[in-house]
Amino acid sequence: MAAEISSPNLTLSKDVVKVWTINEIIGNSIGFLVLGTLFYLDHRFLWWEWVGWLLLAVLVISIITAIWDVFIHPKLKYKHWQYEIDEEYLKLRHGAINETHQLVPMSKIQSVATKQGPILRRYQLYALSIETMGSSHLIPALPKEEAFQLRDTIARYAKVTEEGE
Repeated sequence: MAAEISSPNLTLSKDVVKVWTINEIIGNSIGFLVLGTLFYLDHRFLWWEWVGWLLLAVLVISIITAIWDVFIHPKLKYKHWQYEIDEEYLKLRHGAINETHQLVPMSKIQSVATKQGPILRRYQLYALSIETMGSSHLIPALPKEEAFQLRDTIARYAKVTEEGE
C-alpha cells in the first residue's frame, strides 16, 4: 500500500490580503472609469434610451462585484491558500468555492524563480514561480527570507541549476 500524502499546512503572509485588496481596487477603479466615460458619452451624444438603461444595469452589477472583490474575496482567498514542500512534492491547495489540490513532483520541476512587483515590494513580499514542462505554479506572497529559502530548497530537491552552469 502506498504511503498517504499529507495535505499542505503552510500559509501565505497575512499582508497578501492587503496586496490583493489594492490590486482589486486598481482593477475596479479602471472599470469604473471606463463605465463613467460611457455614461458621459451617452449623455453627450444622446444615445438610444436603452443604452442608458444597459449602462445602469452594468453599473449595479459592477458595484456588487467591486464589493465582493475588495472586501470579501481577498480574505476568503487567504484563508484557503496553503502550500508545503518535501523532497518528493510541491503541494498546493487553494480555492474556497472551487478547491484545487496540486501535487507537483520535484523531479518534474524545471525552474523556480522569485518575482516582485511594485505592490509586493511595498510589503516586502515575493511571489515564487515554479515551472514544469507543461505548466507553471505560483505561490503568491511570501516574506523575502522565506521566499529565497524556499526557492533554494525547491531548486536543490529538483536539482535545478542556475542558467550558465
